[in-house]
Order: sequence, then structure tokens, then C-alpha cells
Amino acid sequence: MEKVMRSCNKTVDDGQVFCSSNQLFMSALAELTSHHKNNTVIENCLQQFNQALQEMIHFHMMLLDQTRRAITQQLTNLLTQFLPPLRDARCECVRIRDELNTALVKSAQVPQHKVAEAERHTHLLLATRKCYTHCSLDYCLQLNNFLTQQKVDVLNSVFSFCHAQNTFFHQGFDLLKDLEPTMKTMAAELSGLSAECVNRRKNLEHQHLLVQQRDACGEPVLFNGGAIEGYLFKRPRRKNKTWKRCWFSANHNQLIYTKSHKEQPIVLFDDLRLCAVKSLDSIDRRFCFELLSVQKSCVLQADSEELKMAWMNAVQSRIDMAYRERVQSEHTQVKDGSLPDPAPVPAPLPGPLSMVLRSHGNHRCCDCEEAEPRWASVNLGITVCIECSGIHRCVCVRERSTNDVSLTYLQCVSEFLLCVLGNDVINGIYECHLPEMEKPKSDSSRQQKEVYIRTKYVERKFVQRCDPNITDTVQQWAGQRLYDAAVSGDVVSMALALAQGGDVNWSNPEGQTPLIGAAIGGSLLACEFLLQNGANANHRDQHGHAAIHTATTRGHTGQVCLLLKRGANQYSADEKGKDPLSIAVETAHADIVTLLRMARMNEEMRESEGFFGSVGDDETFQDIVRDFSNMASHDPEQLLRRHFGTQDESQEEHADGKEEPQKS
Repeated sequence: MEKVMRSCNKTVDDGQVFCSSNQLFMSALAELTSHHKNNTVIENCLQQFNQALQEMIHFHMMLLDQTRRAITQQLTNLLTQFLPPLRDARCECVRIRDELNTALVKSAQVPQHKVAEAERHTHLLLATRKCYTHCSLDYCLQLNNFLTQQKVDVLNSVFSFCHAQNTFFHQGFDLLKDLEPTMKTMAAELSGLSAECVNRRKNLEHQHLLVQQRDACGEPVLFNGGAIEGYLFKRPRRKNKTWKRCWFSANHNQLIYTKSHKEQPIVLFDDLRLCAVKSLDSIDRRFCFELLSVQKSCVLQADSEELKMAWMNAVQSRIDMAYRERVQSEHTQVKDGSLPDPAPVPAPLPGPLSMVLRSHGNHRCCDCEEAEPRWASVNLGITVCIECSGIHRCVCVRERSTNDVSLTYLQCVSEFLLCVLGNDVINGIYECHLPEMEKPKSDSSRQQKEVYIRTKYVERKFVQRCDPNITDTVQQWAGQRLYDAAVSGDVVSMALALAQGGDVNWSNPEGQTPLIGAAIGGSLLACEFLLQNGANANHRDQHGHAAIHTATTRGHTGQVCLLLKRGANQYSADEKGKDPLSIAVETAHADIVTLLRMARMNEEMRESEGFFGSVGDDETFQDIVRDFSNMASHDPEQLLRRHFGTQDESQEEHADGKEEPQKS
């Protein structure tokens, strides 16, 4: 605020200097007018212009005065009114905090046998803590009052300044409008002089262009394709609550950032073509969006919704431009007569992934039918080529949670999901009413593919419509179908319900979402499908049960493991005050107890390492999660093998029964 006031004073002072210089210019113009007394028309025009400009100087002086009052005086009054008492309250709070620390130290040093002294120090500690609480609350109140009044005064100052600018320009417009007759007279006078000067003007313009071309120092630097740079908050993977404000920029298909001007830039994403950007509304902070690649993700926060959308659009355009540059380079090579380099033969995929490509039409791209696709849209359960994968990220990212990954990086659950759904099933849903000869081919242009993918997945024009005889709304009907299919584990019906307008976070009257229904039914694939499509893992029903509570209660270890990996809160308690670990201990699910305890130990280890600890989870915890995930995907019966408590208690009771006769 002080910087704003200094800048405002500097602007006003410079404006006054400008007005003084303008006044000198008007005096020189009046003197010039006296030399044209022989031409009455020119003299009258110059006199009227002089008077009008004198009024403009007067209006400008009024604007400078209103600017000083609107900005400097209002902000100075704000700082004078609030800062001294706020500073005093802070000093008082710091002083009492030091007294509290001293009282804590003295209370801790009292011997146990000195009861009276211990009681005296305890009372002193309680009184000091209560005083510190009151001072802290008073300081917070004054600080909040200052921040609230600051918003009002800053907005009022800017509004007054803009109103003064509006008045200034309106006055200038009205003044110049009154000069229109004089300007027409001057235009008629100038038309006679212009005929004599037309040839010379053309020569001067030609020479001016030559000088410009000669003095130009190369082509100007243009930022095409939505390039953008500026400050963003970055959430480190190491500690979710620690955000760092860094300078970001997108250059050469890379996203780089610097923490300070003294450090070297750091490459965050090497290739934006392998990234996806989506809005992130599931966390507490506002204006957040997430960048996803094959190997990592990053959460960023802008200063406003407009800046957030600007960054998302810029990254999207950079991704799209990267693909266009690749296609244009190939066309240029062909036009020049040089053949493009032959496409590399795709590397053979492992056994499970080759099984994915053999399932349900997955051997061809779902959207353009190109052979041997090497990318997958996991949230849809389809395989696509690299170009259609980029279009999915550009077109569908703001409409749904798009997650395109290479087939090489698929996880076990995602592999099974692609085998259960696949291109034939999804095309049967999203191309149910596809007109003939409308689907693009592998050699179609990118624009044709983009229009088709947008129409197919975003607008959903080819999807079979809902039953016209339903009494509920379409969203209610589709949401109920999605919930029922999630309970029964029917992934195909779930995909159809989402395509027909079902909300992945729809809830029934009891507050249960489809993800909680999947936890009730125990289907790991249904849980994975919902999470891939943006289901809220921490939504709780009327009894305070989230999906992780339900999965723990029913002993679905694979789902608990999956929910923990997707950010489920294992510390949340239900209406009875029980968290998932308490429920697992009570229901005697040994594997879930082990998994939850290891997850807590992993978080405690990460917090104990501090800010400079290693990034990521502990290797032991990663191995345990990987083992449970593989068992849940390939051999789920192994997870039903162990329960503790019941068998041990029965054995103990049996042993006690044998020992009692001996004791008696």
C-alpha cells in the first residue's frame, strides 16, 4: 500500500509537471497564432483550439487532484487508523507469549514433593495462558478488522480513481465534440493545401519505410500459441500443506520454473505433448489446476479464476501447437522432396498389455482406427493413438477427468479395466447413433478428428438417449443407474450411465455416492473406474461413512489400498467417532490393519523428515501397497485368508478350559 501511495504521488507530481509544460506549449501556440493574422480562418481555428486545450489542462489538473485524494488520502487514513493499534496489540501478544513460555518452564521445573509450589505455578500458568488467549484473540480481531477494512478502502480508492478517469474522458469527449464545426472548417482549408503536398508526402512515406526497414534489428519476438509466464503457487509432492510461489513460463514445449531470481530455471515437464491439464476443485485452496504426465503430476494455484483459465488455455494451446508443429514439419519434408524418416516399429508389449490389445477391438484406435495404438484413456477404458490422445487432453480435459497414459505405464487394475470395457464396448455406447461416413480415419486431418472427438465425448450426440417414460430428471435417473451398477460391479452399465448424463458424485437420499456403492459391492474395477472419472474419495454419507470406512467394514482390502493411493483420508471419523483403523481392528481384518498402520507410519516418517526430506513414499510402504494391489487384481482370495482376534480368542478359551480343571 505504501508503494501504491508513493507511485500515486509520483504520478501526480509528474502530471503537474506535464500540465506546466502543457501550459508553456499553449503560450507558444498563442504566440504562433499571432503570426497568422493575415489569414482569418487559420487564426480563428487556432484560437478555438487554444481555448479548448486550455480547458483540457484545467480538466487534467482536476483529475490529478482527485487522484491524490482518492488514492493517497484514503490509504493514508486507513494505515493511520489501523496500523498503530495493530502494532501495539502484536507487541503485547509477543510479550505475553514470552511470559507464557517462562511460566511453562518454571512449572516444568517444580519438584514433585513441593505440592504447594506446584499448585501456585499451575495457577500462574493457567492465568498466563488465559491472558495470552485473550490477547491473541484481540490481535486476530484487529488484524481481521484491518484486512476487512483494507478491502473496502482499496476497492473504494480504485473505484474513485476510475470514476475520476471516466469524468475526465467524458469532459474531453464533450469538449472535442463542440469543436467539430471548427474541425470541419479546418478540413476544408486543408483540402486545398493537400493537393500541393501529396507528391512530397508520398516520397516522405517511402523514405520512412526504407528507414524503418534499414533500422529494424531482426524480426520481433512473438509469443504465439498462448505462451504465458508469471507467478504461481506450487504444491511440493513432499508436503501437501507447504506451497511455494515460483515464476513459471512455457517455452519450447517445456514448462519451467524458478524459485528465485538467484537460482537456475528448473524443468518441470520436458514435453507438454505428454501432459494433460485439468481444473482441481477437490482441495480446499481456490484457483487450483493440475498438470499430469505419464510419470508425475503437479498441482499449481493461480491468483484468480481468470489467471487460472489463462494458464490452462495457454498450456492447452502449447500442447496443441506442439502437435501442429510435428505435422507441419512432416508436410514440409514431403513438399521439399525428401521423404520423412520411417516410423519406428513399436516395441513389443509385455504379456498383460498384449492381452489388452487383443481384447474388444483394442488393437485399433477407438476414434480413428489406426493400428497398434500405444496410448490408453483409462477413464474411458479405451486405447487410442498418440494424436487422438493429445486431442483427448486438449478437448475433453475441462469436461471430464481425462487420464491418458502410455500402455507401458498401465497398472494392473487399469489393465483389467481396459479388458472389461475396451473400444468395442465404449463405441457401442458413444457411437450408438453414429451417422454413416462420419467417423474419421487414421489419415484424416487433426481438425476432423478434433471435431469428431468433441462431438462424441463432450457433446455426446451419438449416445442413446434416456427412457422418455422416466418421471425423474435425467441426472437423477442416470445417477441412480450409476449407483446401482456400482453396487453390482457392472462396469459396462456404469460407463453407459455416465455417458447418459450421470454425475460421478451423485448421492442418494442417504448421502451415498456411487463410489460408496462400489465399496458396498466390493468391486475393485468399479472403484477404479469411478476414481478415474473424478469421484470424490472423501465424500461421506449421513452417518459419516466415506468409501474407505465402508470398504474397511466389509473387509475389501484391495479397495482400501486403492483408496489410500487416491488420497482418501484415513483419519476421518464417522458419527460414532471411529476412523478406518478402529473399524479394521474391531472387525478383525488383519491385512487392512497392517495397510492402514503402514500408511500412518509412512506419513509420520515423511513429516518427521521435514521440508528437506526425500520426496515420495517410503520404499517399504510402496512395496506393501504394490503387493496388496497385485493380490487384489490377480488373486483376491488371498486377501480373505487372515482374520485376527476371533480364532485366537477361541483358542485361548479352549486352552483356558483345559487348564481350569488342573487349577481346581
